[in-house]
Amino acid sequence: MKNYVLAAAFAAGLAAPAMAQDSAAFTGFRVEALAGYDNVDVSGLKNPDGVLYGIGAGYDVALGGLVVGLEADVTDSTAKIKLAGPDIESDRDLYVGGRIGTIIGSGLLYAKAGYTNARFEQDGFGGTNGDGVRAGLGYEYLLSGKSYLKLEYRYSNYEGGIERNQAVAGFGFRF
Repeated sequence: MKNYVLAAAFAAGLAAPAMAQDSAAFTGFRVEALAGYDNVDVSGLKNPDGVLYGIGAGYDVALGGLVVGLEADVTDSTAKIKLAGPDIESDRDLYVGGRIGTIIGSGLLYAKAGYTNARFEQDGFGGTNGDGVRAGLGYEYLLSGKSYLKLEYRYSNYEGGIERNQAVAGFGFRF
């Protein structure tokens, strides 16, 4: 019985460094390609759907059992509102914010929040920018080495009664 207790204590001691290695796998600078579903909700108009695509970058650090980071991305969308007159197109979307997460298995479950600025173009009339806030939840799965896949839900609320719901997938590398 004494040997089992010693073996269990030894195994528990080995598990602690492995957990530190797991959090280290989710730290450092990262870049990613993004693609997904985009739905823009404009008060009083038909809600257009489209394909979102873009790039992102960030930097994460491990703090105890948590991973925290700063991130930014630039995306565009094919979402377009068809009107009797000129169409309104969803244009670029800039985001800068932070995220906090915890390691679950081979992945990172995280919440994010930050500032977003979207541009909407109306054919023949130019465009307008909308400032807003974004919140989201995601899961980043470590593939091998420094590469990862991620899935994310994002909600953005812009001035002027514009809202956006997005389901995004990403593939990235850490450095």
